[in-house]
Amino acid sequence: MKYRELGDTGLKVSEVSFGTWAIGGSWGVSSDEEALRGLAAAMEAGVNFFDTADVYGNGHAEELLAQATRGREDDVYIATKFCRAGDIHDPQTYSERTVRAYCENSLKRLNRERIDLYQIHCPPLAILQDGAVFEVLDKLKEEGKIRHYGVSVETVEEGMFCLGVPGVKALQVIFNLFRQKPAEELFPRAKANGTGILVRLPLASGLLTGKFTQASTFASDDHRHFNANGEQFNVGETFAGLPFAKGVELADELRWIAEGRDSMASASMRWILDNPNVTCVIPGFKSVQQVEANLRTLEVPSFSEDELSRLSEFYEANVKSHIRGAY
Repeated sequence: MKYRELGDTGLKVSEVSFGTWAIGGSWGVSSDEEALRGLAAAMEAGVNFFDTADVYGNGHAEELLAQATRGREDDVYIATKFCRAGDIHDPQTYSERTVRAYCENSLKRLNRERIDLYQIHCPPLAILQDGAVFEVLDKLKEEGKIRHYGVSVETVEEGMFCLGVPGVKALQVIFNLFRQKPAEELFPRAKANGTGILVRLPLASGLLTGKFTQASTFASDDHRHFNANGEQFNVGETFAGLPFAKGVELADELRWIAEGRDSMASASMRWILDNPNVTCVIPGFKSVQQVEANLRTLEVPSFSEDELSRLSEFYEANVKSHIRGAY
């Protein structure tokens, strides 16, 4: 395992870390026993950072992390998120009373005395610009409830604004071969600012594994079914904002990236980690097999300059115009 500095926090986190949305819920059927085995396999391989949220399975993902990391609280870092259990547009959702309650409930579920990275979970830009929530987070940090705080953002504009807030130490961003815009301006600015970059949805909800066909379907409780067109939340969180059929078509055109790189998934995440401004990727998983597959990213070769140019041109010419939602 290789590790990278999380901005200027002093924390070193594994290049391949893991998100827990899938084991919490909204990704179809999952097994707690298999999830715990997956978490154990990840830690055995040197993974020391996991991302979760209070709404993943209504706190269930946090509880699974508590069980998996018991006794390793000092050397396995946990990032969790808040605000989407309430009305994200209501300023009261970000009041001291409400945020403190969110924080205490997450601490209880995680069975920890401190959250390593506490993130606002995709709030509207207006809430960020108001700034009151950052004052609350500063208080929680002073009290030792949280070590650092950050923001999970939907757009480059939101990310750029957050870089002007002194206490924001990390941004969580959707970034993958189908969604390259953040690399243009946001990532270099974050690096210069000492702000970590956590990349979520590196495989575009599975499109970049190459395993889907035009006939693929998803369970009713899977966000790839109920949010395929942004019915429940930002469409960018599902298939990188691409219509599913177009996403499958585009993924088929990228199968060449897997040559000499184990799989499309490994190659896709290798491309992300080749960006020096990225701290880590946080793919999801529901099984030990998926954990092991994601970890093989560390073993595959980087892309050549010619290949990088080819991928950039492919995005500009074939992908960019099809992306929907805030970006």
